[in-house]
Amino acid sequence: MKKRIPYIIILILLIAVEVVIALTQHGNWLRYYGGDVIVVWAVYCLVQAIIGGKNPYITHIGVLLFAFLVEFLQYIHIVDIIGLGNIEFFRILIGTSFAVEDLFSYALGTAVGIGGSFLYKKMQK
Repeated sequence: MKKRIPYIIILILLIAVEVVIALTQHGNWLRYYGGDVIVVWAVYCLVQAIIGGKNPYITHIGVLLFAFLVEFLQYIHIVDIIGLGNIEFFRILIGTSFAVEDLFSYALGTAVGIGGSFLYKKMQK
């Protein structure tokens, strides 16, 4: 449990940042790209909180692949296909529009996360 607590705390902070961005930033780069960079960090922290701080590199890559999958599911309008398109919560949660730029934002967020994990491991030695 001790390994999970830092991830839970960081996850809560990242969710708070995402909410602030969603509520205050409209039509600028922070809303469109910064949020996507941060969301992969939040998902990473969620996964690590669940699995207990396992291999960070594999987890980062898994989160990136998940983010790519969700983005491609947006491309085929999965929210409408599964019949949830008329429920605003699911339209926001799953998303409704594909953008190649989002893939780059997810990759950048993952690269920063991997770099942070690498530096953290180096500092532990």
